[in-house]
Amino acid sequence: MKQKNSIKIALFASGTGSNVFNIIQHFKKNDSVNVSLILSNKKSAGALKHAEQANVKAFPFSKTDFFESSNVLQLLKNEEIDFIILAGFLWKIPQNLLEAFPNKIINIHPSLLPKYGGKGMYGKYVHEAVLANKEVETGITIHLVNEKYDDGKIIKQATCKIEKEETLSSLQQKISALEKEHFPITIEQFITQQ
Repeated sequence: MKQKNSIKIALFASGTGSNVFNIIQHFKKNDSVNVSLILSNKKSAGALKHAEQANVKAFPFSKTDFFESSNVLQLLKNEEIDFIILAGFLWKIPQNLLEAFPNKIINIHPSLLPKYGGKGMYGKYVHEAVLANKEVETGITIHLVNEKYDDGKIIKQATCKIEKEETLSSLQQKISALEKEHFPITIEQFITQQ
């Protein structure tokens, strides 16, 4: 049973939800942080299934809910959410959420920002660009969210080498391993020190 004064986090995701799953698992036995809500812009997102299996409240939402109304913000307020974690969420965060959660929205990006960030740079598109430019190193960046894509203050970066024979698939696996190792613990360290 979670303590009443535990920090409540909401996870936003657009895809399979591998980071959502890892974050849920990480905080399952943590009394100070509670994964209270999972939100997705896709009704079929794997993240919503992870929420159901973990008995966490989950809601899909539309573009209208997110950008043209205060529906999502109201939902976060109703659940008394303290921090928002973007765990593979692809939409830009609207101004009303940025204002309601200043320096309390955390994102993960699959490159060493500021390289390979910005609109349209997500998932395999990042890795393809990294490989095409023959980089020798890449990694992940965990950062705060502001009004620009992939531009907020960096909290942590973790790196991996790119081998000469590296493929898209092998690079995705390396990045996924870095995310699993660093994202949940970095979230915990950041939000419990605020």
